Amino acid sequence: MGLAELEYRKDEKINGVHYNMPPSPSFKHGIVNNNINTIVKSGLKGSVCLVFMENLDFKYHPEENDDYLCPDVMVVCDRKHLKGGAYTGVPKFIVETMSPSTAKRDRTDKKDIYERAGVEEYWIVSPQGKSVEIYYLKDGKYILEQSYILQDEREFEDYNGEEEISLKGFPHIKMTLGEIFEGVD
Repeated sequence: MGLAELEYRKDEKINGVHYNMPPSPSFKHGIVNNNINTIVKSGLKGSVCLVFMENLDFKYHPEENDDYLCPDVMVVCDRKHLKGGAYTGVPKFIVETMSPSTAKRDRTDKKDIYERAGVEEYWIVSPQGKSVEIYYLKDGKYILEQSYILQDEREFEDYNGEEEISLKGFPHIKMTLGEIFEGVD
């Protein structure tokens, strides 16, 4: 067996179609995910909720098919829906960190899937553009509630590195734009 055959591949399955995910997106992608995951994990201490980073499949229609996504960061609170490497309940919070190869799918297919599944809060984060789009579910549809582009140069008038964002479902969990993108430069 060759080395290529042993290589770990991550994929997602949407409408019966497998999408291979890049084996190693930019290091910036990992830094942003880790920053968000660390802050959320700390805020969930003592809670029944758990946060997962890139390592739990979300089976969004288990009663209909075996399609799944693997969100970059996901908070789940109904543990009875955890089985093996998958979650079949409704996550409370999902982050997709865009890379050039996933940007379109993060903003279209995945956003639509999370909306239909009833995920209350969905963030699309771009390490390259240092931006965060925050969608809240209202009457079954996502509404873009907040959109930020980090300006971390203190001497500029529009400096917003200390702009604080809290999770809607967990208002005690707060992070600044600067913390989300810390170490990305």
